Amino acid sequence: MYWTLELASYLEDAPWPASKDELIDFAIRTGAPLEVVENLQEIEDDQEIFESIEEIWPDYPSKEDFFFNEDEY
Repeated sequence: MYWTLELASYLEDAPWPASKDELIDFAIRTGAPLEVVENLQEIEDDQEIFESIEEIWPDYPSKEDFFFNEDEY
C-alpha cells in the first residue's frame, strides 16, 4: 500500500468517520483512481471505524506541515 498527496486528496471529502467498506464505496462513486481503491482494500481491519485520513496514512501532512501563514492574506 502506498499513498501520495494526490491519492489521499480523493478521500478529503469522504464521510468521516467511515468504515473500510464505506470508504471503498465512496472512492468508487466519486471516480477515484484504481490505486485509491486498491490501497483501501489492503487495509486489514475490516471492522475498524476510521475518524480521518491520518488513521489510514499516518504520514498525511497536516496544515502545520506547510509553511503558509494564513494571517498574511
